[in-house]
Amino acid sequence: MSAPEAPPRRVLLAITGASGAIYGWRLLQALHANAQVETHLIVSDAGWRTLRHELDLGPDALRPLAHHCHEVGDIGAAVASGSFRCHGMVVAPCSMRTLAAIALSLADNLIVRAADVMLKERRPLLLLARESPLHLGHLRHMVRLSEMGAVICPPLPAFYQHPRSIEELVDGSLERVLDLLDLAAPQARRWAGLAEGL
Repeated sequence: MSAPEAPPRRVLLAITGASGAIYGWRLLQALHANAQVETHLIVSDAGWRTLRHELDLGPDALRPLAHHCHEVGDIGAAVASGSFRCHGMVVAPCSMRTLAAIALSLADNLIVRAADVMLKERRPLLLLARESPLHLGHLRHMVRLSEMGAVICPPLPAFYQHPRSIEELVDGSLERVLDLLDLAAPQARRWAGLAEGL
């Protein structure tokens, strides 16, 4: 008798209005390609604006790639409760507004409430914070979130991978995100050390 199939890992992906919508888009594609993942998607109003401006993408492009799409204002959605079993949550990109709201436990929309649930339930919460330069208020919110258990994961390129396109730069950062979720991509490029003599 064969062993029963493992249930899919639920991953919650939120896309906010910071520049860098491509990080959310490419991560959604990667999660969709993983048959072991059940993807739940939330996009803020500003997130939809940035997706249209930067990538010319709207709901019709994103919704087919997620198992479930939740409205940002639906504070009563399943993902707003700690009883909703979830492997982890990624906010990609994460605006400073969203980061601050999570740090202060404001829970005024579904993204912030779901992130608050991740923290209180001690589940992985990864924030791809997108802003530069950072002032002291940004940094203090990041420290506060790190102390609360979140992972601050700014999408910074790894040039040792010799990226040849924007997509390769983005995917290099997202491979680390998938590692942090224990969903390693088989094609992930990994540091193997420098050849002697270099």
